Amino acid sequence: MDLRKLKTLIDLVSESNIHELEITEAEGKVRIVKGAPPTSAAAMPAMAYPPAVAAPAVAVTAAVAAPAASAGPAAADEPPADKVIKSPMVGTFYRAASPGAKAFVDVGSTIKEGEPVCIIEAMKIMNEIEADVSGKIARILCENGQAVEFGQPLFILE
Repeated sequence: MDLRKLKTLIDLVSESNIHELEITEAEGKVRIVKGAPPTSAAAMPAMAYPPAVAAPAVAVTAAVAAPAASAGPAAADEPPADKVIKSPMVGTFYRAASPGAKAFVDVGSTIKEGEPVCIIEAMKIMNEIEADVSGKIARILCENGQAVEFGQPLFILE
């Protein structure tokens, strides 16, 4: 089959509602499949799109398994939700305003609501993070310069 004929067939398939075209001639066999899978499950071949079917099943299994694992004995050791200061953004955690400066808080420091506890750098902007609860710092969960995620616990208060 010559290239002009093949290009014409590809153009016809792409401009039509046909998702798959197979032509057998004396010179050989050509099969053209559009990128998007057909909408009806009956029209879809059994093995045509295994990654699309397998990937969500794995993701769902992992998402279901994670909460079940955290509901074990470790959940009893977790502090109350109101005694944890969490990251309000994604970025880099810093305990002090500059590399040589004193840390905002240390283990044992008593803090009040609204008091700065750390800095999170996001997109080259230094964001001072303030405590949303008052208490005494029991644990610092992040290292200086560590990347943090949104909602990640930074400090545990007593």
